[in-house]
Amino acid sequence: MKEIVAIIRMTKMNETKRALADAGVASLTARKVMGRGQGKVDYLLMQGAQEGYEEAIGQLGPGPKMLPKRLLNIIVPDELVPQVVKIIIDVNQTGSQGDGKVIVMPVGDSVRLRTGESGDLAIDEMEIA
Repeated sequence: MKEIVAIIRMTKMNETKRALADAGVASLTARKVMGRGQGKVDYLLMQGAQEGYEEAIGQLGPGPKMLPKRLLNIIVPDELVPQVVKIIIDVNQTGSQGDGKVIVMPVGDSVRLRTGESGDLAIDEMEIA
C-alpha cells in the first residue's frame, strides 16, 4: 500500500478529481494549502496587485511569495501507483513553473473504521478500469 501526495494548482483540482474517478479512483482527501517552489516571480500576481486586487496585494509582502495550491492524499495498493501517478501528471503537467509535485510514500496499514477491515481491504481502489 502506498500514499500518493500530490501538490497541484487550484485550477486543476476538478479536472484531476474527474480523471481519477473516471479511472476508478474515487477516494481521496484534498486540502487547500499555501506553498511555493523555486519560481521567482508570478507576473500575473504582480499585474493583479498593480490593478488593485487585494488578494494579489496581500501575497506580495516581503520575502518569498506563497501561492494557493491543493494537496491531495490518495491511498492505493502498490500495483496501482504507476497508473495513478501517470493520471496526475497527464492532467497537471503544463510545462510551466508551479505545476506541482507528486510524492509516493509507503503505508504500514489501513483500517476501515466502519467494518474493521484492514490492509488493502480497507481501501476502495482495487483496480483501475
